Amino acid sequence: MQIIPYFVAIKPGKIVLWCYLIWYLVTIYHHFDPSLKIWINSAGISAVIGCGLLLSVNGSTADAWQTFRLFLMPFCVSSFSSLIKGQGFIFVFSSNLSELFTAIGCCSLFSLAVLFIKSRYKKPISGRYS
Repeated sequence: MQIIPYFVAIKPGKIVLWCYLIWYLVTIYHHFDPSLKIWINSAGISAVIGCGLLLSVNGSTADAWQTFRLFLMPFCVSSFSSLIKGQGFIFVFSSNLSELFTAIGCCSLFSLAVLFIKSRYKKPISGRYS
């Protein structure tokens, strides 16, 4: 899979999912805890919820990336909630302004990069990008 065609064709919903991942990674960077208990519990929750989600799309043809996301999302939610517990978060926002602006900045940079790519490269008419 080539990166430029992916970002030219990306829909707003997928941009939001990428921003969720960016937000998660910024939070992990700032609040990482090597405790195996957090990660094992998150993996267990991911397995249970991911299987349920996979069963819920039984009639559709889930591709490898969709299946991966069905398991990744519960893992991220579970580990995120464990890591931010008692850290002064309000909803999903850190009370640490530096951390908050880092997450907002990274999501903004990503979104601007996608907009730039979309404006620079047009959707193909005959399978080629100009």
